[in-house]
Amino acid sequence: MSERLMLLPSRNFNEIRLLQIPDDFSPRDALRHATALIAGVQDENPDSTWDDIAPVLEERGFSAVEFALGPELD
Repeated sequence: MSERLMLLPSRNFNEIRLLQIPDDFSPRDALRHATALIAGVQDENPDSTWDDIAPVLEERGFSAVEFALGPELD
């Protein structure tokens, strides 16, 4: 089975994240759930970082995937 992935975009290229979607979510539900989890962390702590968000996502089965991002295009 191929991995199902979701890209978390960012204006800052260093903050783009790639997540593996848990098997029990459809891609659409995964996006909604991840967005809600991230919003919850940010509501509790407006200065939150990826280090605050990642454990919350991992608790629900999302996992960060390492990737190489090419150069920025003009």
